[in-house]
Amino acid sequence: MSRQLHDIRPCEPDLQSDALARARALQDAIHQAADEIERTRRIPEPLLTHLHDSRLFRLLLPRTVGGIETDPGTYYKCVEAVSAADASVGWNMFVANSSALIAPFLEPAAARTIFADPRTIVAWGPPNACTVAAVSGGYRASGRWSFASGCRQANWIGVHAHVRETDGRLRLNRFGRPTVRTLLMPVTAATLEDTWDTIGLRGTASDSYAIDDVFVGEDFSSTREDPTLCREPGRLYAFTMQGLYAVGVAAVAIGTARAMLDAFVELAGRKSPRGLGRLADSPTVCADAARCEARLGSAKAYLLQTLADIYAHAAEGEAIGVLDRGRVRLTCANAIHGAIEVADAVYKAAGVDAIFPGNGNPFERRFRDMHTLSQQIQSRTSHFEAVGQILLGARPDTFL
Repeated sequence: MSRQLHDIRPCEPDLQSDALARARALQDAIHQAADEIERTRRIPEPLLTHLHDSRLFRLLLPRTVGGIETDPGTYYKCVEAVSAADASVGWNMFVANSSALIAPFLEPAAARTIFADPRTIVAWGPPNACTVAAVSGGYRASGRWSFASGCRQANWIGVHAHVRETDGRLRLNRFGRPTVRTLLMPVTAATLEDTWDTIGLRGTASDSYAIDDVFVGEDFSSTREDPTLCREPGRLYAFTMQGLYAVGVAAVAIGTARAMLDAFVELAGRKSPRGLGRLADSPTVCADAARCEARLGSAKAYLLQTLADIYAHAAEGEAIGVLDRGRVRLTCANAIHGAIEVADAVYKAAGVDAIFPGNGNPFERRFRDMHTLSQQIQSRTSHFEAVGQILLGARPDTFL
């Protein structure tokens, strides 16, 4: 194991316990900015500063580099609370936290350099066909990446790519597969391209970016694919990056669906469709609302209990096992799919009240946001297949 402590800075006692309170305190400001976020595809000031001041982008960052290093359940609750106010802000919040999970894999001095600025956000797009060249002291990178959520607020940007050795061969990891290396550089080294024009989650500004022959030193690179390379001993880092990423997506989904269901309950108490009584007086509507409540509540409870159980028995300095990784994946996939089901049911039940954009409509934008989220890799139904293979004694190819 290469985990080690370095320059530990104690975390202020209230930072973790008050994180959810700080997230909830920002809900009104986020909700009020939602139309502007949708229109401009940016998180405006002073809201962005309030988010930084609340340290909600540092929930998963190690304490050794100025983070909060909260437990996964608290992290989930914070992202859910923000997402109930606006899914795009919740999405960028979870992505910024997920990107900060590269810190435990970096050389300590490099991690401190990157995260010394309290407003540091790291953004990146997923791996693609691009490769980087191994050179003396580091790597040279050129290429184009997409889906870099939060890049318009970021001051550092990363690329994930296979490594081409000087002899032309692809570098292999200890599993015998081509390794995926993460290189980090100031965002000024990249050219951001305005490509994010989508039906939903517009405020994430998940744009594309290009870099041209940029040198990145070895210390500012690492790999996310091998949990044993993590340098931080905390139980939070026993979870895989992929697993915590799924937790973030589940939190955005549940928060969005919860806001839609709460808005429908309010609507049902006052809406009387033509020739009918109030929606709230319909046994069918009441039964459907109860089913939605049960679907959301059970999915959330299952997820939080699973995270708490795994966190409680996680060993410091050791990655959780394949079965626990599968449990995290299963509870997240279940929550995401449950949230999509509830959003669809609520949108249909709200009738024409759900179809008009803007002006604080609690249904229309959230419906679009949910069905943008539903197309993301974390929402794939194949995750159930992978977990089922684990439950039945096989080892899936999918990285959990």
